[in-house]
Amino acid sequence: MPTFQYFVAASLDGFIATADDNLDWLLQFDGFAGGMESYEAFMADVGAIAMGGETYAWLRKHEAGTWPYPGTPCWVFTHHELAAPQGADVTFVRGPVTEFAEDLKAAARGRNVWVVGGGVLAAQFADAGLLEELIVSIIPVVLGNGKPLLPLARPTAPLELLASRTMGRGIVELRYRVPGTT
Repeated sequence: MPTFQYFVAASLDGFIATADDNLDWLLQFDGFAGGMESYEAFMADVGAIAMGGETYAWLRKHEAGTWPYPGTPCWVFTHHELAAPQGADVTFVRGPVTEFAEDLKAAARGRNVWVVGGGVLAAQFADAGLLEELIVSIIPVVLGNGKPLLPLARPTAPLELLASRTMGRGIVELRYRVPGTT
């Protein structure tokens, strides 16, 4: 059964990007010990992707000419008219995440759905009771402000810690089950 997972990196004070979507604070940690292995293991179980429009626009602006998720169906939740990269399996949608949950599960073909971002989209999945796992790599940087990790409408019940591990350069990966999901 597919699981909706939010796999993300956040600053120590809970931000996933600066207010102007700058990720230099995170990109300085590219290539840290354990990071690529964690990402590759995670991606091996991903069958479909749900992505916010701002994340999609950031990816398109910063990609090195190739779509980073070839062969993986991707739904982009946006209110803007956007174009898909040639050959990419990208579907642009508008509306509540609940309208597309079953389509995402079907496209994942028994594998997981990665809610790739941003925090606002992940919060929509959480508020709808769909987000089942939260996997956060805590980056040892304090931003002071920016885009929050998970701007929810209300607090969650206590999350269940499934795993934790220390990776290179002081990064800690935490894996939680979100209670009360469908």
